[in-house]
Amino acid sequence: MVEQIGPPAILARGLCRYFGTRVAVHDINLELRHGEVLGFLGPNGAGKTTVMRMLTGNLAPSAGRVEICGIDLLLKPRDAKVRVGYLPEIPPLYRELTVNEYLRLAARLHRVENGNIHSALAGVTQRCGLSNTGEQLIGSLSKGYQQRVGIAQAIIHDPDVIVLDEPTAGLDPNQMREMRSLIRELGAERSVILSTHILSEVESVCDRVQIMHEGRTVFDDSIARLKQKGTSLEESFVRLTMNHATV
Repeated sequence: MVEQIGPPAILARGLCRYFGTRVAVHDINLELRHGEVLGFLGPNGAGKTTVMRMLTGNLAPSAGRVEICGIDLLLKPRDAKVRVGYLPEIPPLYRELTVNEYLRLAARLHRVENGNIHSALAGVTQRCGLSNTGEQLIGSLSKGYQQRVGIAQAIIHDPDVIVLDEPTAGLDPNQMREMRSLIRELGAERSVILSTHILSEVESVCDRVQIMHEGRTVFDDSIARLKQKGTSLEESFVRLTMNHATV
């Protein structure tokens, strides 16, 4: 993890989100430093996906503010969003397109200049192990390769921040291992938020952990300090979330 210089990659303060009378997220603060991989955890229904949607500009907060690399997301959404790449839990793929067709579309949507699309496509397909699948229909690919396409669309515009929601869900052990390796590579160059239920994955690739429960932050500390205390991430997660975990 590199030393913080300038504004954080993401700074969120007092985030709240209400759906009618239900409070989904209450007073969440989050800071992602440059060059940091943050494991964003919580049981089902804790509010993680809602927070990630707000951080990426896909859902407006009911209260609070978000800055991306010092840019206010609500005041300057276009400038802020271009700094972010997002892979939702269900990748936004068009199965009837080829890999290259889809990634060219993603590049245009992410405002990559026309003259740079070819090089951006070549770079991202090489990085994500898709160089030999460019003319294949996305619908014909395995789950693992579809996840790679999902990550490729999230990074084709070379964002400063990457938000990944369950990127290894449904993958076999070999595919999971490959995906973890890719996440490590991305974390060496960019700031990453990784949400997953696989705690060993977090311990393997993340610098810091933030745990949500019932819409609130209940834990925020580094992996290194957890290890110094002799406490496993699983023990901390269960202790903080099990009593009233959402089923």
